[in-house]
Amino acid sequence: MRTWNSTGGSPRRRCRVGNDRGGSADDGRDMMKRILVLAGLGMFLSWGLAWGEEQGRLQWDSLPREERKVLKPYEEKWGQLPAARQERLRDGARRWLALPPEERRLAGERSQRWRKLPPEQKEELRKRYREFSKLPQDERQRVREKFRWFRDLPPERQRELRDEWRNKSPEERRMFRNQQRPGRPPR
Repeated sequence: MRTWNSTGGSPRRRCRVGNDRGGSADDGRDMMKRILVLAGLGMFLSWGLAWGEEQGRLQWDSLPREERKVLKPYEEKWGQLPAARQERLRDGARRWLALPPEERRLAGERSQRWRKLPPEQKEELRKRYREFSKLPQDERQRVREKFRWFRDLPPERQRELRDEWRNKSPEERRMFRNQQRPGRPPR
């Protein structure tokens, strides 16, 4: 290998000049060292992340008895769940346990009704919820008020209004929606 000293003196400033094949054996070894160091660093970092994830996980037996009761469906796979998922589930269990008994009963009934719905109907409800979430806050509040108003009507009156609505054309429905004023229940 030929070297060239640009300053005529100090070996620190020497530059390598490659051989006729475009590089020296030393260049190849240096490159291999760099690759090995980077690969080792990558393995070390991924091991560290996996170890950190494992450290954040909770053991099933360390959960309070009440939380274990609520989270019973997850017992078998609890150890494999990511720490963040475990924490979200625990938060939900704590909220559930904080509910008054009557609210728990009602939520349980809603959950059972949801599980019995066909997949197509569940997807339609999810779609409507996504659309509702995109509405401005004041519009969402108006929809909630109308829903409460309708829910409090006698069942017979609810049926009448549903039948009326189903019999309207799309144009009549659009006009009806545009007539409504915020804070006023539908006629």
